[in-house]
Amino acid sequence: MSRRKRIVFSMGTRPEAIKMAPVYLAVKASPDLEAILLSTAQHRQLLDQVLSVFGIQPDVDLNLMSPNQGLSEISAKILTETQKVLSSLKPDAILVHGDTATCLFSALAAFYERIPIGHVEAGLRTYDFDAPWPEEMNRRLADPICRWCFAPTERARQNLLREGISEQHIYITGNTAVDGLFLGLEKLGSQPAAIPGLEPGCLDGKRLILVTGHRRESFGVQMEQICRAFRQIIDDNPDCVLVYPVHLNPHVQRPVRQLLGGNSRIFLIEPVEYLPFIELMRRSALIITDSGGIQEEAPSLQKPVLITRRTTERPEAVEHGLAQIVGTQTEAIVSRANRLLTDASEYQQMIATQNPFGDGHASQRIVDILRDTL
Repeated sequence: MSRRKRIVFSMGTRPEAIKMAPVYLAVKASPDLEAILLSTAQHRQLLDQVLSVFGIQPDVDLNLMSPNQGLSEISAKILTETQKVLSSLKPDAILVHGDTATCLFSALAAFYERIPIGHVEAGLRTYDFDAPWPEEMNRRLADPICRWCFAPTERARQNLLREGISEQHIYITGNTAVDGLFLGLEKLGSQPAAIPGLEPGCLDGKRLILVTGHRRESFGVQMEQICRAFRQIIDDNPDCVLVYPVHLNPHVQRPVRQLLGGNSRIFLIEPVEYLPFIELMRRSALIITDSGGIQEEAPSLQKPVLITRRTTERPEAVEHGLAQIVGTQTEAIVSRANRLLTDASEYQQMIATQNPFGDGHASQRIVDILRDTL
């Protein structure tokens, strides 16, 4: 009897955990595959929160996070320490996700060990190395060395083909973010979930605007402009409240608390765990964000999204009318948000289309591909 094929999952950040947990659980449920979770802990607290929701614990925890470390420092650590682990485990494959330092440098470590690599969420592109920075580079360097490029959409597949990646290495699966959302909704059930940092009843009778923001390319003046837009939107819409789970990065904390603090209808809360965040999304009237994952999840909840970036590597939502790119200028953000909050017909147009990113079965497709090709 042949041994089970060993699959290592490398994760280090919250988005990776949300989108890889469904794949990990699907591999773990397969009798002929063995799942091993390698945590780089690139973002310690946020990663652990998500893993606990899904009842997952790392088999190997590198615990590489340290205060104020730069990109080169964390990247070097991930490369060297992951290679040591892979050399010892000798897996049949490694799966990485998305566009983080954990993704690129875990893939490079596996390449050095001649271990086949699968890239979940391959092929997303803006073709602008400054947006998102440095994530666009991470994705584009990872894909050429992968045995399996799991593209979420046909557009992602076409991007990979244009870059010379062989068709035999590309598989369209849908996006596992949708799988993770559906798993989270099952855990939540139909009852409203408590949201840490918010008093019971504070959202009652109000329309909720949910906002997030953490992109490096927006730090500084652009983050200040975005915050001023949020304050103006609340001033213009007295029936709305705004909830902002503020990213822990000081470049986010400082302007957000200075410009948005002290308003009775703006709630600045600590980053919340995954299930309370899903609760915030499903209770919201409008989401304003620079997050890629939210762009993929919100259409399944029929929530319109305004994207505070100049471009997106997920243009499918924009093309289907489910999201709009508004940039970082105060006036543009305020104008689009106020129009959606006052124009019922335009609002309905943004929630009337099926999610182009997936149907909740991407993880099983990935498992089937691995089983058939390993």
